[in-house]
Amino acid sequence: MAKERMYQVVLAPLVTEKATTLTEQGQYVFRVTLDATKPEIKQAVEGLFNVSVTAVNTLVMKGKTKRFKGRPGQRSDWKKAVVKLAPGQSIDLTTGLS
Repeated sequence: MAKERMYQVVLAPLVTEKATTLTEQGQYVFRVTLDATKPEIKQAVEGLFNVSVTAVNTLVMKGKTKRFKGRPGQRSDWKKAVVKLAPGQSIDLTTGLS
């Protein structure tokens, strides 16, 4: 997989309270594109962070219906991926990618 496609698949890490508690178990949560498949996500994380991935779980988060200036609107759907790493490996999300 090309480096450019890796950056297109993995958009950003999710830093929430629940996601940070998962890091203790070797699982990391990323926001990914809607058309990304599990093998693509695995290749992208392995290529970008130099780790070995054992499992990938994905969820499509449906956009909320909200009101904007009195009119109903719809937020965009998005996909998140929970990536489980091999034992003893970790990803430092505080540093940038090079």
